[in-house]
Amino acid sequence: MAEESSSKEKDTITVSKDTFYGIVIAVLAGLLILSIFTQGFGIIKTTQPSQPTQPTQPMQPTQPSGGTGNIVSLMDDDMKLGSDSAPVVIVEFSDFQCPFCRKFFVDTYGQIKKDYIDAGKVQIVFRDFPLSFHPAAEKSAEAVECAADQNKGWEMHDKVFQEEEKQGQGTIQYGVSDLKTWASEIGLNMSTFNDCLDSGKQAQEIQKDISDGSTAGVQGTPSFMIGKRSGGKIVPISGAQPYNAFKSAIDQLLQ
Repeated sequence: MAEESSSKEKDTITVSKDTFYGIVIAVLAGLLILSIFTQGFGIIKTTQPSQPTQPTQPMQPTQPSGGTGNIVSLMDDDMKLGSDSAPVVIVEFSDFQCPFCRKFFVDTYGQIKKDYIDAGKVQIVFRDFPLSFHPAAEKSAEAVECAADQNKGWEMHDKVFQEEEKQGQGTIQYGVSDLKTWASEIGLNMSTFNDCLDSGKQAQEIQKDISDGSTAGVQGTPSFMIGKRSGGKIVPISGAQPYNAFKSAIDQLLQ
């Protein structure tokens, strides 16, 4: 047994710890380099880390189509305010439950009416563009059209926005019963009004406005197109812009 043990010792190579560790480190380094150049020895396919996703930017309102054309072609048998001979026409596409449409009514509409519509320089045409996510918008549009049948469309238009404004900011929730209450308060014949609203008599008219607006490039509310009655340049304005934005566009067209 002693001879066997002695013989094995002669066949053994003694290596110091430092040398051993050095060899191990060198081998591991070599394997790492080889792995990088062969993509894991061809066994594991490496993938590039995904790039961080850019934060989503809020969607900007899409401008209606501008350019040149006949602004009168955008008019239907909708409510009009102002002289039929006014040289400039504003076609508005609006949603009664849209807070930005209400903002335009509260902040800007009255000044335009005073300075331009009442002065015979501008006629405004109101067209409906109720958005699908506003549950009261469609019936509100119908209610105003029903009121227009009794020659009180603009009174109902103003009443809807005024009553919403009383209730606070943002999108105000209300329903058909509220529309009927407001209609009674402006002196409509309620039997005629209720028959019109409940039957959906004006629903097709609303859909026509939506279709025409979509064709013209309207995707949000409020959207305005301003042009000379005689044709030519059409200026689009999107959103509840301040009075000066409208004044600038109108004054250019009046020159």
